[in-house]
Amino acid sequence: METTALYRTELLQVAEAVAREKSIERDEVLDAMEQAISKAGRAKYGHERDIRAEIDRKTGEVRLRRYTEVVEEVENELTQTTLKDARVRQADIEIGEFFFDELPPIDLGRIAAQTAKQVIVQKVRDAERARQFREYKDRVGEVINGVVKRNEFGNVTVDLGKAEAIMRRDETLPRENFRNGDRVRAYIYDVREEPRGPQIFVSRSHPQFMAKLFSQEVPEIYDGVIEIKAVARDPGSRAKISVLSEDASIDPVGACVGLRGSRVQAIVTELQGEKIDIIPWSPDVATFVVNALAPAEVSKVVLDEDSKRIEVVVPDDQLSLAIGRRGQNVRLASILTGWDIDIMTDEEESRRRQEEIKQRSQNFMDALDVDDVISHLLVAEGFESVEQVGYVPVDELAAIEGFDEDIAEELRNRARTYLEAHEKELEESRQNLGVQDDLMSVEGLSSEQVVHLGEQGIKTLDDLADLAGDELVEMLGEELALSEDKANEIIMAARAHWFADEDAAAAGSDESEASE
Repeated sequence: METTALYRTELLQVAEAVAREKSIERDEVLDAMEQAISKAGRAKYGHERDIRAEIDRKTGEVRLRRYTEVVEEVENELTQTTLKDARVRQADIEIGEFFFDELPPIDLGRIAAQTAKQVIVQKVRDAERARQFREYKDRVGEVINGVVKRNEFGNVTVDLGKAEAIMRRDETLPRENFRNGDRVRAYIYDVREEPRGPQIFVSRSHPQFMAKLFSQEVPEIYDGVIEIKAVARDPGSRAKISVLSEDASIDPVGACVGLRGSRVQAIVTELQGEKIDIIPWSPDVATFVVNALAPAEVSKVVLDEDSKRIEVVVPDDQLSLAIGRRGQNVRLASILTGWDIDIMTDEEESRRRQEEIKQRSQNFMDALDVDDVISHLLVAEGFESVEQVGYVPVDELAAIEGFDEDIAEELRNRARTYLEAHEKELEESRQNLGVQDDLMSVEGLSSEQVVHLGEQGIKTLDDLADLAGDELVEMLGEELALSEDKANEIIMAARAHWFADEDAAAAGSDESEASE
């Protein structure tokens, strides 16, 4: 490579050609060339020296200079000098400034030329990656079309024209094989600025890919008349999507299905035959869950809002349909609604109800010392615990058929006597276990729960504060169950004294500093 070639306009032409090919700025290519020539200059004149190359942006002329910094105290004689010595050369120079010496142009030998080429290629590649990131960082959530460039062990590299994207094996659909040159449509779910490797990540198994396909196929969704509320997918097998129409005159399910299924069929084809259930969304949780379990029929639902669980009762012949193959139907319905769904048959529900009634009746018989007739009457009227009997107004008890005010008063007194005795037993157990009084002051914990925790070694406020929400739920078990949200509230209440101590310590520190 002849040195004189660097002083002609060919250098600028090469820079412009590379810039066009890689879709980056010409100045970024010239900067890379300057760094490459600087590196070759340091190889010739000394790696310790501050040697910089500058390319004239108009003529292509290359200037090679050795820079020296003016400092108070010289630490490196090769790159620094004192103010006194510097002013011999330049009278008005100041500390922190540089002066330079022009160096003769260098002949780039074979090794130097190869090194320069590597630097240029790397810098151009870095500039190209930076351009790709800038262009695509705001396009997360879009569906793109590309051409398969490589397929390495199931990880597909997709050529997007001015950039490349990676679709990992777990982001493709099962049994989906791509060959070089295949056209592919995918969803951009992440764009990251990485120094090496892929930056743009696409998926065909992402739930939002299906949502975007519906937006493209259904004009009402694109226009915002119909809203997609939630999507759940078992990629390549089955999916559920819930939709809501802002216009009461438009059927959201019908609009998504299309005339003779034309709209949904186009999406099914794109997703390699994935079956799609289109569900009307409802603000009523019970209705939404029933819709989500389609095509199974539901006879009854029971909601537990604290734990976000819902029990669904179905006819015996609908159980397998409601659960689906390998639990697929109920799993997708749970993801779609955001609720944990427990499914049981009418027979199982009836058996469980009978067991609950029998257990409650026995509890009333033992606690209130009454016969089975009275206990069954209490259960039939909806009483679930001795506490409810003890603190219900007398007239409500007396209103039960077969009861009068005297019976109601007696039942209430017996309930309160039992509760007082039970509370006394719990208090004695708490003291015997060594559970501190401050644990009883935590709002949300009953005496039974405190004693149960004491039996497992939780005896102080700090012991409770050290737990995580799921640990507290697990410790209390099913009989004394808490929702995880409630458990987290209790733990935060137990930690309140930590924050109070920190605030007090901080306030004390501020006061001592002020007094000093």
